[in-house]
Amino acid sequence: MLSLGSGGGKTAKPSFVSYVSPEEIKKKEKEVNEELKPHLLPGELIICEANTVVKYSREDSLQRGFYGKLVCTNFKISFLSAEPLLDDVEQSYRNKLMGENDISLHCVDQIFGVYDEKKKPLLPGAIKNKIPEKLLLYCKDFRVFHFGLRYAKEEDARRLIRGIVHHCLNPTSLKCLFAFSYVGAAGGLKVGPVGIEEEPPTIMFETKTDWKVELDRTGGLLTYRIVSINENYKISTRFPEFFAVPSSVADDDIRKSKGKGIPLWCWSHSSGCALLKMAALPETADDSTSQMDKDWIDRMLQALRETHPLNHTVRTEILSATLPSLQEIQASYNRFKQLFLMDNTAEFWESDIKWLSAVENANWLEVIRQCLKKALDIVECLEHKNTSVVLVEENCSDLCCLIASLVQVIIDPHFRTISGFQSLIQKEWLMGCHCFLDRCNHLRSNDKEAPVFLLFLECVWQLLKQYPPAFEFTETYVTILSDSIYVPIFSTFLFNSPHQKDNNQMLGEDRRMLSRSLKLPTVWEWSVQFENSVQALFYNPLYIGKPKTDKGRRTQRIKPQRQMSLPSSPSYHSRPSPKKGFLREETDNLIKTFLGKKISRWTFTAEDPSVNYRLFYENWCSKPIDHHGLLLPLHDGPALKVWGQRYLRWIPEAQILGGGPTTALNKACEIIDEIKTLQTKVSERLLKRQPSSPNTDVFAPFHQSRRLSLTFPFGTLRRQSIKPRIPVSTNLSMSFGSMENLPDDEEELSLL
Repeated sequence: MLSLGSGGGKTAKPSFVSYVSPEEIKKKEKEVNEELKPHLLPGELIICEANTVVKYSREDSLQRGFYGKLVCTNFKISFLSAEPLLDDVEQSYRNKLMGENDISLHCVDQIFGVYDEKKKPLLPGAIKNKIPEKLLLYCKDFRVFHFGLRYAKEEDARRLIRGIVHHCLNPTSLKCLFAFSYVGAAGGLKVGPVGIEEEPPTIMFETKTDWKVELDRTGGLLTYRIVSINENYKISTRFPEFFAVPSSVADDDIRKSKGKGIPLWCWSHSSGCALLKMAALPETADDSTSQMDKDWIDRMLQALRETHPLNHTVRTEILSATLPSLQEIQASYNRFKQLFLMDNTAEFWESDIKWLSAVENANWLEVIRQCLKKALDIVECLEHKNTSVVLVEENCSDLCCLIASLVQVIIDPHFRTISGFQSLIQKEWLMGCHCFLDRCNHLRSNDKEAPVFLLFLECVWQLLKQYPPAFEFTETYVTILSDSIYVPIFSTFLFNSPHQKDNNQMLGEDRRMLSRSLKLPTVWEWSVQFENSVQALFYNPLYIGKPKTDKGRRTQRIKPQRQMSLPSSPSYHSRPSPKKGFLREETDNLIKTFLGKKISRWTFTAEDPSVNYRLFYENWCSKPIDHHGLLLPLHDGPALKVWGQRYLRWIPEAQILGGGPTTALNKACEIIDEIKTLQTKVSERLLKRQPSSPNTDVFAPFHQSRRLSLTFPFGTLRRQSIKPRIPVSTNLSMSFGSMENLPDDEEELSLL
């Protein structure tokens, strides 16, 4: 480790003289060239690299760093150092595809260069003459990397910066994504979803059988049917090959409308009502056409009413009227993420003073609250009012996916298991034709980016933190799933629709020449990324598993005793009371009548929807929680939290319990380690002196402790940043600017 002076734009400019000779630098560079070689995946190629690059350490306030090599490939940016940046015993989270200092090209969000202590954004074509002293990479997973280029060769540094900027920011095409190079070079590598336990398989919803299994599980086979009219995408490329519709909807109607204005089945309630979604018909200025569209929608809704034997009512919910637009969601997220992309410690403490107001102004938690509130409205219709709900959106592929998935997580405990949750994403997001390619902006060529899927994971995380025993998976699982969006290997998050994945026109004949065995892996094949020891972190030890039912019984899903629902009658207070005398009952009735007349002018009527919703919510909250039944999220302001493991995991100052500077923690931990080392030595000596005494009271031997962070397993605090890798005198001279500024007092020096 080298102490190299100032590392951030807001700290004082260094005035020290380097005591590292050019010969030592050349020798170091030669060693790096010979020893450091990046780990390349199948199909991965090195594009450019530079030696003698310095990676600054956030734990040391960017005052120290490591020499190494910075490499850019067609998949990632990788920093390699001969000095280990993290002890093996401390690294609990390992990814097979990328290391601790690897950055996927799709994960890079912003690139800055530092010129004379001033930070400027680097854009394609901006590097002409002068190269920056430092390169800053802001990542979509909220990592911030600082690379010093002062000691690198100028030509290598210029080529490296141009390569990184070009491959991270320039628009590209689908066929240039690394996934196709990877699967081609790997020879059709297809690894099954191996886990530490035998899990039910994830239903992919790519066949009629998959849809039949889900319809049967929810009891919807009697009223809904699976259609294959769009097989080979003959009707529409914006729909999957197989989907479910009400039994009364004819194939001719689907063919005529090309799927627009057709209610698509999502989930069936045990009472007979259902959750559906529908793509809105295109708006038109022609009155006659508009009236025809209205008649069409009325006919479809009437067909839906006729589907149910009990003639349930049907409610249409136009999501764009009550939820933020995609542009508003993107703008809010952009403001929110800037709160966690910090260059140095000083910037962290400056933001800490106005943290709460900054979070509120970003409005991201408010967007989450609105989504949870809308999901609760839908849940009340299904649970209490026995009303089928049809979610309506322009293309039925963004907010419909979000709200439909969230409602099912709230109601159905099956979707709170790992296999159920993964099947839910397959059904509602992938078969729902969510435009992952556009919304994640993988091609960097459009203005359609919006974190809709991340917003869904945010809402699920809020539920997970409020009701931990109800979920089989942990927040680590959800965080890793959000990180996997930016790994361009898995087909799950790479395409806009199943049609684009199966028959992509952009790839032309090259795609058809590939063997059918060369299929991209899905993100659910976790063994591609992680060993079993890491996959064990996905499972929630607090999860209360549902007792297995007798296989001989069955099949229809019985409505859980969601005693949480209100009775069907409008009178909320009309449940039977304990035995009372006649006078007591009459007195109670008089009191209720009197109070009702006195406060009626200040209260809403019972028919008011807001009152019904409030009573439904309060009644559920007053009962014991059934972790295998309905789970209503707390959506008031104080109940919503910041997803700390995702947003704060790379900020060292945020990892310390109770707060404080990282330097003080590092010094304290170093002293603790030394004390424990002495305890071990004393224990060993005492055991040698008295080997035959079994009752000797000695210090128990210990293994070097791991300093875990609050966001385990991601933000493990480093130990190497404490001890300099060059002589202390040289390190002190660099830190204080010159030898004249060294402390005179030995006691003062020992405290540094």
